[in-house]
Amino acid sequence: MSRVVQIQEFHEKNGHLADFAGFNLPLWFKGIIPESLAVRNSVGVFDVSHMGRAIIQGHDSLKLLDTVTTNDVASLTDNMGQYSLVCNLEGGIKDDVLVFKLRPEGYLFVYNAGNRSKDFDWITGQARGLEVDIQDVSDQVAMFAVQGPKSINLIQDLSVTQVGTIPRFGCAETQLAGVKALVTRSGYTGEDGFEIYVWNSSLSDPQNALTVWNKLLDVGKEYAIEPCGLGARDLLRLEAGLCLYGNDIDENTNPLEAKLGFVVKLHKEFIGRSRLQEIKAKGPEKIRVGLVTEKRVIPRHGFDITLGERKVGTVTSGTLSPLLNTGIAMGYVTPGNSKEGTKLAVQIRNRPEEVSIVKPPFYDPFKYGYSRKVK
Repeated sequence: MSRVVQIQEFHEKNGHLADFAGFNLPLWFKGIIPESLAVRNSVGVFDVSHMGRAIIQGHDSLKLLDTVTTNDVASLTDNMGQYSLVCNLEGGIKDDVLVFKLRPEGYLFVYNAGNRSKDFDWITGQARGLEVDIQDVSDQVAMFAVQGPKSINLIQDLSVTQVGTIPRFGCAETQLAGVKALVTRSGYTGEDGFEIYVWNSSLSDPQNALTVWNKLLDVGKEYAIEPCGLGARDLLRLEAGLCLYGNDIDENTNPLEAKLGFVVKLHKEFIGRSRLQEIKAKGPEKIRVGLVTEKRVIPRHGFDITLGERKVGTVTSGTLSPLLNTGIAMGYVTPGNSKEGTKLAVQIRNRPEEVSIVKPPFYDPFKYGYSRKVK
């Protein structure tokens, strides 16, 4: 169960629901394209309480997290976080995660909905013999994502904290609409935004979550807010070139071929490090790339990527971008065919459609995204 259950009435009344990782979640409300454009141009709010959340604390909390994640947890100062990966012994990606240092020897660990049981079992298994306490708080803490260029205005209207001073991947304890919450400057849309963790909001007593959700929508009217579903979230993350676990990355994919080496710190010891050192020395056998179609067609997950009559890769995610008005995709190709600007084809309805390899994000970062210059 998740926080979605507690605002199910809103979702059922206003949204179109679909099953995702065992959760009955809104796929869209007004529509995937208007919701996506709201996030790009103003602000949108997502109920992402289906995500996994754990509080990890104790003398060996840093040792545990530095062992099970690829990024450098030791480098974090209080109230800072990082994107990271959890790997298996062969270097395959068990999950992509967020780690926030809330205080000395106290961390928030955030992981994907479909991996809630797998990740929690894995990390508790690795904690044997360590002085550490791990609490799954997924059903006691609501989680909302407020994303878009107007998100800072909205959150500031509700917060007692100057949220503009929170750096990217920073976090702060605050009160939103009078409710105790943790606010992190993070998200998975490519836009500036915040993820909100509403404390003291259990399945049996969801009032705090309902208060924050309703206040976000009410105050957000000034900024043309839209409630957003999973469809918009998937489109937005793909436009930003961000991976979806289960599609673009999984335990048969390693960080180096997924171009996620920037969160792999080989100078430290972690699970999967030895195998990744071998892969780095040898070179990956496939490379994740971004693809843009020449025509208004959509490459789908599983479609072949070809060069002439020869298959050179596979599409892992694809959609029609409302910003580009053409098809965009991510997939894996052989290293010799991964250079930016390379012309390939995707087999769509048994017909080759020309695509070009591009470097994500797919949108113009001058106009869109958290580092945009045009306000």
